[in-house]
Amino acid sequence: MDTLNVQGGYPLKGELKIQGSKNTVLPVMAAAVLYKGVTMLTNVPMIRDVYCMIHILEAIGVKIVFSDHCLTMDASLVESGEIPMEDVKRMRSSIMLLGALLGRVGEAVTSYPGGCSIGLRPIDLHLKALEQMGAEITEDGIKIRAVASRLRGTHIRLDFPSVGATENILLAAVAAEGVTVIDNAAREPEIIELCLFLQKMGVPVRGAGTGRIRIEGKRQLRQTSYRITGDRIVAGTYLAAAAATGGEVRLTGIYTPYMASVLQAFRKCGCDVTWGKEDVSLRSDRQIQAVPWLKTSPYPGFPTDMQSPFMALLAYGDGVSIIEETIFEGRLKLAAQLEKMGADIQVKETRARVTGQSRLRGTLVQAEDLRAGAALAVAAVGAEGMTRIADPGYIKRGYESIDQDLRSLGGKIWW
Repeated sequence: MDTLNVQGGYPLKGELKIQGSKNTVLPVMAAAVLYKGVTMLTNVPMIRDVYCMIHILEAIGVKIVFSDHCLTMDASLVESGEIPMEDVKRMRSSIMLLGALLGRVGEAVTSYPGGCSIGLRPIDLHLKALEQMGAEITEDGIKIRAVASRLRGTHIRLDFPSVGATENILLAAVAAEGVTVIDNAAREPEIIELCLFLQKMGVPVRGAGTGRIRIEGKRQLRQTSYRITGDRIVAGTYLAAAAATGGEVRLTGIYTPYMASVLQAFRKCGCDVTWGKEDVSLRSDRQIQAVPWLKTSPYPGFPTDMQSPFMALLAYGDGVSIIEETIFEGRLKLAAQLEKMGADIQVKETRARVTGQSRLRGTLVQAEDLRAGAALAVAAVGAEGMTRIADPGYIKRGYESIDQDLRSLGGKIWW
């Protein structure tokens, strides 16, 4: 059985540079399809989702060289708009290529996206918005086909500030005639970074980081080099692991203003947290305090991607914590795996009641999605004895080298 093995009980201490952001690089890679030339990205994480996106882009005609975290993409000869079904099933982020391919070749064919089983995550917001821009959408239960001989800028108000839908609209708007305005747009850092990349390509974009984004389409694009920002979720995961072990770490290469809600949550847990613009330090005496109420919400609220690592950390808390998941209901499934380690967690609908324990114990658990897998590693480094995490491939979708990273901080972890 393929497992990630963790011997708990070793405080994490030291300094670590954080990898590039998964949630930033994937939409930027999709955006590069719009330019009929070469785009270079640096600080690209060497993770499974990036390799999956590379495979998709190569299938539609993009020439790619990827070495030492530097990704060079030549999209001069893109002609196909059909995304390989097997890759779509492995990675939900492939859906963002709908907008880019509509803009580049006037057609996009894909199937319903896969990835992690963390909830329904419907894509109707994406499709509705693209239809408003002039695309014709047909579905047969297996494939989705979007066709547009001419995309038109328009005013779109999202029913929910969906990150994926905002990304798709942005990419389609680059090639659309006129101006596109997105109201109730997602404000996440990954949207800001995508807008910054588009601006560097020559696209007039205003309002990144606010609820209204304005894009002027049909502009001449230019060759671009762009550095991917550090991954705020990976940084938060490692801070949680340090807190669970009574450790002391300093993380660099991360833009901390993007992590404000997470860093404040660590302080509420009783951790000593300080930060500069591009580094953060945490010290924990392992006396984790319960958090009366932790609710996920769109940025700038507490991110759903950090809910799982915090559930693992709060399982060690002193008292009762209530977690409410408002984005992806399936994330609360993690509770069942933590209970195998001795956690006391009761789940009802979208809320989890976590009664902290002084110790968890190592055992065999299963990663059921990317963030849950990483959260089990957080629980495991603080647990007594050996933990074996089955199906660790999920973790490799977003964490370049979680074993090496935690070992460099003194953890005992190996594949």
